[in-house]
Amino acid sequence: MEVLEATAGTPWMAWGAVGLAGVVAIIVYYAVFSVPAEQQGKRAVELGGGSLGREQVADNYKEYANFFEKPKEIEKTDNVPKLVDTFYNLVTDIYEWGWGQSFHFSPDVSGKSHREATRLHEVKVAELLKLKPDMKVLDAGCGVGGPMRAIAAHSGSHVVGITINDYQVARARSHNKKAGLDQQCEVVCGDFLHMPFPDNSFDAAYSIEATCHAPTLSEVYAEIYRVLKPGQLYVTYEWVTTPKYRADCKEHVEIIHGIEIGNALPGLRSHTQIEDVAKEVGFEVLQNLDLALPPASPWWKRLKMGRIAWYRNHLVIAFLTFLGIAPQGVVDVHEMLFKTAAFLTQGGETAHLTPVSRPAGVSAMAGEAVASRLAVDRALALPENSCWRLRRAIFES
Repeated sequence: MEVLEATAGTPWMAWGAVGLAGVVAIIVYYAVFSVPAEQQGKRAVELGGGSLGREQVADNYKEYANFFEKPKEIEKTDNVPKLVDTFYNLVTDIYEWGWGQSFHFSPDVSGKSHREATRLHEVKVAELLKLKPDMKVLDAGCGVGGPMRAIAAHSGSHVVGITINDYQVARARSHNKKAGLDQQCEVVCGDFLHMPFPDNSFDAAYSIEATCHAPTLSEVYAEIYRVLKPGQLYVTYEWVTTPKYRADCKEHVEIIHGIEIGNALPGLRSHTQIEDVAKEVGFEVLQNLDLALPPASPWWKRLKMGRIAWYRNHLVIAFLTFLGIAPQGVVDVHEMLFKTAAFLTQGGETAHLTPVSRPAGVSAMAGEAVASRLAVDRALALPENSCWRLRRAIFES
């Protein structure tokens, strides 16, 4: 009788083993063989902590998370550059693997892939700046250089990018070389609050969802103003809160705080602050364009569609961590990013969060500047939806 029971149970055990083997096989496939978000990007088995040692990832994540639990720490502007550097050590590999080499949003365009829509959004910057092959252009906060390469390839201009994270410098240079653009794209490690460039040294400048990391916006705008030649253009995509954001509304505050934690933001600014600060440092506001209007679909659509992929990817990372391939702490970073995506998606889906356009802009001592931002009705505004063209005066009073 006992033998018969054991025999009867064997097929079920066998099927269970086969099922488990199938799950493991799928995880291994996605970890090793699946195509990255962009060609020449990261694979899951290569996920790490940027410039951090494997044993440092978990502790640095805890340190990063604790930073936002101490409000007074976020107010110490001297601490912010280190916070941002740590953040990008933690997230750069995950961004490249799951999102691509362009660390920003873009309006969804009907009939276009996410990658194509991203490129159109970046090429728009080159067109607004009126770039030409003989121009030297600044990318303030270049990441791993996705926008840089698109803009350089489209315009023929020489683009110089600066990022505070040395791991991103290495990644950007590697991508530039693989793309055959290493002679046209230059990457420097440094703080965009104190750039190692002479006054009046660039023919144009742009920043794509980067200056939101600055502890004070006036510092980074003033520095970009300094290095721009008189009369030249600056394009910036900013994250800002809209007039419908209410600081006395608990739900609004929770959404904004969640976005700030998941993006290393010292504090989201309002749309009025952007324009005021731009004018204070000397820029002239020239133009405001709403890039989220039809035919563009919601910018958050990609986040919503990616939920199933997130669960799959999270399983892959957890498995790789269990095997000791991915460092301890990477799975926590991935979970943080998913929570952030949920805040953004929630804001996009609710009727309280509607993209709006507000005029604003900045102009350097000499030059035009364009700022693009997407304002969301409830609390958040993202750069994709509006575009400001700004100019720096040729003569200062």
